[in-house]
Amino acid sequence: MAFEPPRRLVKALGEAAPSGDDWLEKLPEAAQQAVALRELTVERVQVPGGRSSLVVLVRLPDDTPAVLKLAPGRARPESERAALAHWDGLGAVRLLEPAGAEGVLLLERLHPDVSVRSLAEAKSMLEAAGALRRLWVEPPAGPVFETVAERTGRQAEAMRAGADAEAAPLVDAALAVRDELLASPPESRLLHGTFRQSKVLAGERSPWLAVGPDPVVGECAFDLARLVRDRVEDVIASPSGSAITRRRVKRLAESLDLDQERVRGWTLFRAVESGVRARRVGRSQDAELLLEFASWL
Repeated sequence: MAFEPPRRLVKALGEAAPSGDDWLEKLPEAAQQAVALRELTVERVQVPGGRSSLVVLVRLPDDTPAVLKLAPGRARPESERAALAHWDGLGAVRLLEPAGAEGVLLLERLHPDVSVRSLAEAKSMLEAAGALRRLWVEPPAGPVFETVAERTGRQAEAMRAGADAEAAPLVDAALAVRDELLASPPESRLLHGTFRQSKVLAGERSPWLAVGPDPVVGECAFDLARLVRDRVEDVIASPSGSAITRRRVKRLAESLDLDQERVRGWTLFRAVESGVRARRVGRSQDAELLLEFASWL
């Protein structure tokens, strides 16, 4: 079978790939090798798929359905492997192969086309929040994962360097709120890192399970930021978008027993960071949506 990477993956990696990176070119051969080594039967490549990895629906030699995932090193797949191993199926997709080739993950099969986003707005937020709560566990000992301070520190440097005059006031506000939040952080937990509704899929052993973490260790409010801005296009298009945003912050914070201002602060920082990054790579429409959203916080 030809392992043609989906267009979404090609575009996303093209925006972020460093000069000379040849991961995409080597991907078809790497996928063939991974399939052959495990004696897997390939069903299909998941399309449109993700923005940082190739996802292939496969069957194990005993005909059990599974997922083969291949990701470049910059997507931190080994960090994902470590987080999934630590959760061991609690609230998240189960890792079927504890160790493997770098950048290759073998996972239990969920329902790839059925995410919590398929539910009505209020129900989807409730189910997503419930799935996220199960992931917030004590992290393993030692420096296994990047911390929120480390990750946002790198992002803050890029924001300072990439902000234009129009975005500068929002960048200043985002950097200031980051400093405030990091000055007195609450208890740290293992976080999903990139949690949103599309990262929660229907399963068999549990109604909803999280997939695709970019794990980080820090305060739980950080993990809600992407969820607050889910379906951002619909929120921006609504005449009451700013009110919807404030209600989301309040309801999610209350449902998960978190400080509302800390949720608002991290949502502001992460929206501005995403907006500045989108503008830097030429996704001007995404940038405008994200920065307008951030201005409401």
